[in-house]
Amino acid sequence: MSEELRAELWTVMAELLDDPAIPGAVAVMVRGPDRAVLAAGRSARGVGAPAVGTDTPFALGSVTKTFTALLLAELAARGDVRYADPIESYLPAGAAPRRGGGPPITLLDLATHSGGLPHLPRNVYRRGLRHWLADPYARYRAEDLYRATARLRSRRRTARYSTFGMGLLGTLLANAAGTDYVTLVTERVLTPLGMRHTGVPGTAALAAAEPATGHRRGRPVPHWTLDALAGAGALYTTGADLLRYLLAHLAPERTPLAAALDAVRRPHQRYEDGDNDVCLAWTHRVVGSRALLWHTGGTGGFTAFAGFGPDAAAGAAVLANAGPTRAEPVLRAGRRLLRRAVFPDR
Repeated sequence: MSEELRAELWTVMAELLDDPAIPGAVAVMVRGPDRAVLAAGRSARGVGAPAVGTDTPFALGSVTKTFTALLLAELAARGDVRYADPIESYLPAGAAPRRGGGPPITLLDLATHSGGLPHLPRNVYRRGLRHWLADPYARYRAEDLYRATARLRSRRRTARYSTFGMGLLGTLLANAAGTDYVTLVTERVLTPLGMRHTGVPGTAALAAAEPATGHRRGRPVPHWTLDALAGAGALYTTGADLLRYLLAHLAPERTPLAAALDAVRRPHQRYEDGDNDVCLAWTHRVVGSRALLWHTGGTGGFTAFAGFGPDAAAGAAVLANAGPTRAEPVLRAGRRLLRRAVFPDR
């Protein structure tokens, strides 16, 4: 581990943890052959709470979407599915969307937020409204997801971010493989990358360490439970595993998932409301001569950032057990670390 990078991580982390609403965090940085992981703070508020370690699991929130996109790329590389497959190929009878004269929605459309799906299914609000701040997706089942999918009518060509679409993608890939999402992503992505401590609460992957407690405005909140939308935000990971994940994206040829990791970082089209492109889940922008890819995540009690610059062989990530706020201190810390990793001379 690089002491120079640890010092850079500590500079940012110390400022981040000055916020009393953020009990603990873990940060990761890679720059060429150097890498570092730094954990600080507590896994929960209060005297006697365990210290955060590099093996403490934190919720990834929407950074899970990058794992789902990588899962699609891996299945496609093996010929188990095709990017151009219409989504109805993996839906039960009666759940196919109405085409309305347009072309079918494909798996690639879902992975690039280009299928015209809204941010969330409309019926998720009815199911989760009473528990929106505590655990909004816990009661949203596969039958609810299929019902919402059957009501889709139109399709947009431009990219518009959709948790609905990525959650649906995770379910469809599990249907294609005849298993559930967590089992499939574990077998095809996490295990090959050596991410043995990434998973969901209650599974063997997280048995080695208790997940950090999430907090909203300084108060502890329950872990979110995602069922049918697991592919959009269910995973937890540790700082050590997140380092492995970044290294895999920076050197795909050193992993068993080389073709898939190469595929996820290719830009496909521009988001409709900005200057960023979308790859398979990852947001992409060229800054100077460097390509940057990143994703953010948040649940009721956690915030996450992960990004990398393949041209610079550099990356950074931050996980914290505090929910997103307007000030975005965790995301700002992540962006700052990514800039320091990719542009060390600036």
